Amino acid sequence: MIVNIAIDGPAGAGKSTIAKSVSKELGFIYVDTGALYRTVGLNALRLGKDTKNAEEVVPTLEGLDVSLRFVNGEQRVFLGEEDVSTAIRQNEVSMAASNVSAIPRVREFLFDLQRDIAKKNNCIMDGRDIGTVVLPDAKIKIYLTASAEARADRRFKELTEKGQNVDYHKILEEIKARDYQDMNREIAPLKQADDAILVDTTELNLEQAIEYMLKTIKEHL
Repeated sequence: MIVNIAIDGPAGAGKSTIAKSVSKELGFIYVDTGALYRTVGLNALRLGKDTKNAEEVVPTLEGLDVSLRFVNGEQRVFLGEEDVSTAIRQNEVSMAASNVSAIPRVREFLFDLQRDIAKKNNCIMDGRDIGTVVLPDAKIKIYLTASAEARADRRFKELTEKGQNVDYHKILEEIKARDYQDMNREIAPLKQADDAILVDTTELNLEQAIEYMLKTIKEHL
C-alpha cells in the first residue's frame, strides 16, 4: 500500500529541511512542491514578467519543463536541463513563487505532476495546500508552523552565516507579507486541514523538530 504524508505550513517553518530528514529516515521520497512553484516564478522573472499578472505568467508555461530529479541521493530541481536548486532560494524568487501560486493555471500545470508522484511512491510532500487540495486523502497530514519572529530569526542567522548583509526587521516584514498573501489568496489558501496534526517548532531547534516530527509520524503510521 502506498503511504502519502502531507506537510503544510507557512514560509520559513522548516518544512523542507525537516521533511528531507524524516523522509530519509523512513525511506520515503521527498517532494518539495514549493520548489516547483519557485521554479515557475524564477522562469517568469528571468523573462521579465510581472509575476502577479496571470496574463503575463500563463504564456510562460508553454513548453516549460520543470522536474524533480535525484542526483547522488539528493532531490534537485531542474528547469529544462539547468539545475536551479540554488537559484530558486533567492528572496525575490520566494515572493514570485507566492505570486504565481495564486494563478489557477499555474496550479493546474503543477497539480498533475505532484499527484502522479504521490500515486507511484511512498512520499512526504510539503507545501501550502497539500493536505487540503493536492493529497486530501493522505494517510497523515501535518501542519508545521512557528512564530513569524522565530522564522525570521532563523532566516537571519542562515543568511548571516553565508556572509550576507541582511536586516532582521526587513526579513520579518517579508515573512509576514508572505503569510498574509498565502493565507488570503482566493485559490487554495494556506490553512490547516481539519484532520491535520499541528506541530509548532517555535521553541525547538532543528534537531528537536526533526525528532518530534518523526515521533509524531511513527505514532500515526
